[in-house]
Amino acid sequence: MSEPAPSTGHDDVSLRPVHGWHCLHAFYRFDRARLAALESAARERGTRQFAEILDPAAEHAPARVQVSAVSGHKADFGLMVLDPDPLRVDALHQRLLASELGPAIEPTYSFVSLTEVSEYVPTVEQYGDRLVAEGEVRGSPAFEAKLRAYGAREEAMRRQRLEPELPPWPSTCFYPMNKIRHPQANWFALEFAERSRLMAEHGRTGMSFGGRVTQLITVALGFDDWEWGVTLWARNPEYLKDIVYRMRFDEASARYAQFGPFFASYVMSAAEVLEHCRVANS
Repeated sequence: MSEPAPSTGHDDVSLRPVHGWHCLHAFYRFDRARLAALESAARERGTRQFAEILDPAAEHAPARVQVSAVSGHKADFGLMVLDPDPLRVDALHQRLLASELGPAIEPTYSFVSLTEVSEYVPTVEQYGDRLVAEGEVRGSPAFEAKLRAYGAREEAMRRQRLEPELPPWPSTCFYPMNKIRHPQANWFALEFAERSRLMAEHGRTGMSFGGRVTQLITVALGFDDWEWGVTLWARNPEYLKDIVYRMRFDEASARYAQFGPFFASYVMSAAEVLEHCRVANS
């Protein structure tokens, strides 16, 4: 994780991070017995409220809201919500439970985290050092071309990690993870250079899926039971399986990673989730 940001006056007493946004992954299921007990008028109002509350373009909406239908019995639907203000994030969750459908909506899992730029994302200078370590000659045309290309995308890459635009791809997967603290495999006892080397290898595997899979890693140290949250989006659900399988062979995962529950889901509007879950028309 990155070093703590220096004090910046009023930011010391603010709920807004100096860098990055708050992030909530929340998963829910519908209580079918309570749905059936709702009067038809209340159910109709509730479904209307559900769609309004989870509308990413609504006036009250946090900076990012993504709704998805969850595959399997861990949940019926999931939310990914991001905003600089954590209370704005949580307010969406509270509005959902306070709606007329609220008594029939059961929270099943949540993960609270922050966006960040990992300490393993190199600066332009560090990237140049890495190129040299990989065999490039400093100052050569190939070296300079690669350095310029990296520099051109570095600012956008850092901004995407801190204030991410969520891709419109249909398949998504979320899971929490830790780095192991085992006497024979303690990630936090490794020197930074070795951790950086392992993460660079891990990153190269991820980049081989460019155009098919994109990811966002958020940090939960001090916020939740797991250390990091990984959100993947893919053009096709098969790619989610492919990238997770491939990355398990990287040493950073094979030796040092511990994984929590996986939630696979499919991005939809709130209205589509209600229809998919047979709430709107049952």
